[in-house]
Amino acid sequence: MIKIGEHICFEKFPLLLAPMEDVSDPPFRELCKEQGADLVYTEFISSEGLIRNAAKSVQKLDIYEKERPVGIQIFGANLDSMLGALEIVEKSNPDIIDINFGCPVKKVVDKGAGAGILKDIDKMVSLTAEMVKRTKLPITIKTRLGWDFQSIKIVEVAERLQDVGIKAIAIHGRTRKQMYKGDADWKPIAAVKNNPRMHIPVFGNGDINTPERAKEMRDIYHLDGAMIGRASIGNPWFFKQVKHYLDTETHLTPIRISERITMAKRHLEKAIQWKGEKLGIVETRKHYSNYFKGIPDFKPYKLKLITEDNLQNIEKTFAEILTIFD
Repeated sequence: MIKIGEHICFEKFPLLLAPMEDVSDPPFRELCKEQGADLVYTEFISSEGLIRNAAKSVQKLDIYEKERPVGIQIFGANLDSMLGALEIVEKSNPDIIDINFGCPVKKVVDKGAGAGILKDIDKMVSLTAEMVKRTKLPITIKTRLGWDFQSIKIVEVAERLQDVGIKAIAIHGRTRKQMYKGDADWKPIAAVKNNPRMHIPVFGNGDINTPERAKEMRDIYHLDGAMIGRASIGNPWFFKQVKHYLDTETHLTPIRISERITMAKRHLEKAIQWKGEKLGIVETRKHYSNYFKGIPDFKPYKLKLITEDNLQNIEKTFAEILTIFD
């Protein structure tokens, strides 16, 4: 039994949808949940944006009953701003509040937030401790191995964060300096899990791009669950495929073109309902490459999908794809 706090329990190796900017919004979270994601997280939300009532930040607080359990992720480096954001987030009634200490993007890091705080572990721990004191909701952390290879102290860092009260930690197997280059290293994450003082769930993240890799994370590295990010973009079925493989060591049959179109259309419809037609169309585009990955001679149709602004024309393109490729 994997437990996060007192009330969130999973019977076996859970699959988590990673928080991803402009990806893990309510429409996509709903689709992933339907396909087997056990726990989903919002896009990361700026604490500074929340306390200033910035429209984009506030909209990201939207969560729905069908998503539960769901975590809202926030980031920031200023304690007062983070505590103010915490009060705002609590009103949305999430199941978990997650703190992002892993985002490697320069504009976040330059403010000492995200992975930037990995340069100041004492501040990372003290900020977390104050957050834990101010809420009854479970606080979880998402972070990286360290700032660079020379500064990896993730076993110590995870233990210190546990000691101030976090209820779970998800670790991406790269340093900030690596960004998303090279291979994720899961061995240091396993070292966190194998620390005899650790008693909270330790989730692995990074390069879980096949069902076999998820099984490796469970059976070889013995982590408590897998946080899946990029492999799920335009591929909400990935959660179902992984679960099937973990249970049977066999692969599900490939997704038919008609199923891909149905899912892509549902995704687009939900995005439009939530964000309006213009933004819904634009923000669904990043998923199309994966929705239709591996189809020979598909490039002209992909170009139509990622450049067309008219909803009726997009629907015509879907119909054309179905006629030609299914």
